[in-house]
Amino acid sequence: MQKLFFSGLLTICFALRLHAQEQAIVQEGEFGISAGAAHYFGDLNPDAHLNRPKPALGIFFRKQFGNYVALRVSGQFCQLGYSDVYNKKNQFDLERNLSFNTNIWEFAVMGDFNFYKYIPGSWNFPFTPYVTFGIGAFSYNPYAYYQGQKVYLRPLGTEGQGSAAYPGRKPYGTMAACFPLGVGFKYSLNARTNIGFEVVYRFTTTDYIDDVSKTYAPDAQPHTLPNGSPTLWYLMQDRSYEVTPTGTDIGTKGRQRGYAGQKDSYVIAQFMVSFNLSTYRCPTAK
Repeated sequence: MQKLFFSGLLTICFALRLHAQEQAIVQEGEFGISAGAAHYFGDLNPDAHLNRPKPALGIFFRKQFGNYVALRVSGQFCQLGYSDVYNKKNQFDLERNLSFNTNIWEFAVMGDFNFYKYIPGSWNFPFTPYVTFGIGAFSYNPYAYYQGQKVYLRPLGTEGQGSAAYPGRKPYGTMAACFPLGVGFKYSLNARTNIGFEVVYRFTTTDYIDDVSKTYAPDAQPHTLPNGSPTLWYLMQDRSYEVTPTGTDIGTKGRQRGYAGQKDSYVIAQFMVSFNLSTYRCPTAK
């Protein structure tokens, strides 16, 4: 009985000591890196297929405010791209025959909200799922390939942007805002290191990540050069001639090329590793 009493007393003391140590460690923040995959959704991927993921890398700093809330500042790089060749169920999309790729550089500020109390290095609170949302800005510059050569699409004005024939269509910029919204899970390996996984969807303010939005504008610029060969603009604004049986263009003036009623978006799923910056606070007498 006496041994049992002392064993219980030691267990209680040990638990109280661990609790005091947990309360004494203050997490000031964490630096981390992330790696995963990104996917685009928009006019060239109207059915939201997830069949062409591309690489994504990131860095971030997260500042904890208590055990449930954190503020995160992140920098992200990813690649996006898609092609009409994957839209096999829609004959128009197949004949449209457009494609794009772009690099994305993103800066965002996000709030993380834990479902459970989370204390790095704790035996009692080592993990939590969380939701995250925020605001950011990103750069993009869509391009496609023609006969093996990279061609940037924005300067061409493929839908009549910047043309006197279409004064209402201004050239789009290379920067836009995004609004990340997602969920994640993080786990504390020890007092210094955390791992996690998250999926974050980005709503954006642009419909031109893919250079496709409105209607065809085949009269916006000249079709031929002085020597009679077709202009690069004419070859890139409507590429249906490459796949239609007769080699004719489907892009008549005013015909829908994209859908301007919905902005483009992208999602990033990634694994994360972070390293805590901690200080030690002497436990109170309480």
